[in-house]
Amino acid sequence: MSRLLLFVVAVLLIAGLPTEFAFAQTGAPAFDVEQASRAYIDSLQGADLEKSNAYFEGGYWLILWGALIGVLVDFIILQSRLSARFRDWAERVTRRKWLQPGLYALPYVVAGFLLALPWTIYTRFFREKQYGLMSQDFGAWFGEQAVSLVISMIVFPLLLMAIFAVIRRAPKSWWVWGTGVIAGFLFIGLLLGPVFISPLFNDYTEMTDGPLRDRIVAMAEEYDIPGDHIYVFDQSRQHKRISANVSGIGPTIRISLNDNLLERTDPDEVAAVMGHEMGHYVLGHTWRTVLILALIVALGLFIVARLAPRLIERHGDKWGVRSVADPAAIPLLSLILTVYFFAATPAFNSLIRINESDADRFGLDIAKEPDGFAKVAMRLSEYRKIEPGPVEEMLFFDHPSGATRVRMAMQWKADHVDNPVMLNPGRLEKE
Repeated sequence: MSRLLLFVVAVLLIAGLPTEFAFAQTGAPAFDVEQASRAYIDSLQGADLEKSNAYFEGGYWLILWGALIGVLVDFIILQSRLSARFRDWAERVTRRKWLQPGLYALPYVVAGFLLALPWTIYTRFFREKQYGLMSQDFGAWFGEQAVSLVISMIVFPLLLMAIFAVIRRAPKSWWVWGTGVIAGFLFIGLLLGPVFISPLFNDYTEMTDGPLRDRIVAMAEEYDIPGDHIYVFDQSRQHKRISANVSGIGPTIRISLNDNLLERTDPDEVAAVMGHEMGHYVLGHTWRTVLILALIVALGLFIVARLAPRLIERHGDKWGVRSVADPAAIPLLSLILTVYFFAATPAFNSLIRINESDADRFGLDIAKEPDGFAKVAMRLSEYRKIEPGPVEEMLFFDHPSGATRVRMAMQWKADHVDNPVMLNPGRLEKE
């Protein structure tokens, strides 16, 4: 019998058929979750594994250095009295107190952009190019940075005007109301972002009709997700990462997937990814995230409200800062928040990771493509370390690691698929 089995396998190999078909038709061994998981995880070896680990582990230091750069930029603006000059300019332009923070924000945003530009160029362009993840040339990349700068020069002044209006009216409890202001801006961003911001960076076109679109629509209809419009956006112009989302709120809700997902993966992988993204919508992660982020921001603003007045009392004359209600205090407030958010990085990561894990489970249930899900998890190893330690994953991962996701998929397969078969995925080609 063993010789006959080997003969059948040889015939199928010659015919170009997948060998797992032959094993599925014979007395296959019992499905072992860990063994099936290792078949995927161990498919990443050698130079690819080293490159993945080096890229992601280097990002640990970027978190620290990025925070230090942010602190340094604000300290330079504060210590050099640039902040006081920006404030004086705003006061010369208008006597309206409510408008002065908005005017102050314009030179502040530009100064911060220019001071941090060398760091931005290295981390977001050259480093991405070094690891083969960037598709743009420098001109196209810098053009998008300029667009982001213009957006910041519109949104940030509005945010500051709202927060400083609160500080003037409630000098002791402003941090409470300031949290509400920031939550409101988050809501507006989620509402308008898909319609007005995202199209500034990518072209969105309706997904062409076909079996794959029909499957996505059917999945959406099962959970009352608006699926009249499914958009494909050309993110390959920026990078090669696969991505999809269900974005927007109310009338702006839309399903979108990038062209990398369509071009670099198989239909079972696309279904797995879309099931995951739909999970975020069905499970209410948008509202949960806004609420928890608001609580984290509230604590940060509370710390600022306690520390900033003491620092201004001690160093305000040197900086040219009069009080917390003075727009010239903005770099100080930003500096304190930068340190706080750096310390809160594990909390942010855990919040996102828990949501992502819940969406993974939902996606497996709706798409029923455990092997497609596992293949996607392995493809993401291009820029995510595949198998970190538990503490490492808790501190630095804002998504479950590839190994965690593969094991979840194989466990789902063991629990929900009749007579599951262990596959040998081989090396997933990276285009």
